[in-house]
Amino acid sequence: MAIEKVKEYLKQWNADGRIKEFQVSSATVELAAQALNCEGRRIAKTLSFDTGDACILIVTAGDAKIDNAKYKARFGLKAKMLPAAEVEEKIGHAVGGVCPFAVKEGVKIYLDESLKRFQTVFPACGSSNSAIEVTMEELEQYSGSGEWVDVCKGWDMAAAQAC
Repeated sequence: MAIEKVKEYLKQWNADGRIKEFQVSSATVELAAQALNCEGRRIAKTLSFDTGDACILIVTAGDAKIDNAKYKARFGLKAKMLPAAEVEEKIGHAVGGVCPFAVKEGVKIYLDESLKRFQTVFPACGSSNSAIEVTMEELEQYSGSGEWVDVCKGWDMAAAQAC
């Protein structure tokens, strides 16, 4: 079970005990926000992309959408989501629980600038009913990614003031 892999993985930072597991689904931004009683934009959604020769993950704020022009400028190709049927095999987590922790070797993780407006965000933890609250520094550390990208649109920088 992927959540067990994530718990084991997060033990190295003593963060495994901070994982929240819900009696309800948190598989979408809306459902996660309801389960956590927070705004959807604070859900750190992890999107899986196929780059032809590899798979990458981009973690974005819940209210952000991939901007195809920005994505192409950054990665040199059109954004192509990984088909849902291939996500678990190639990433290590099933759709609804994809997160930037304990992923398969060779999967590169990027963090989108849309997250930086928050003190903390809530990524999933490998299952469709889990999450953990992390700071940006923790997200960088736990995900193994110090690489920030600007590939999203539709999010409101001013909205950060309300959090």
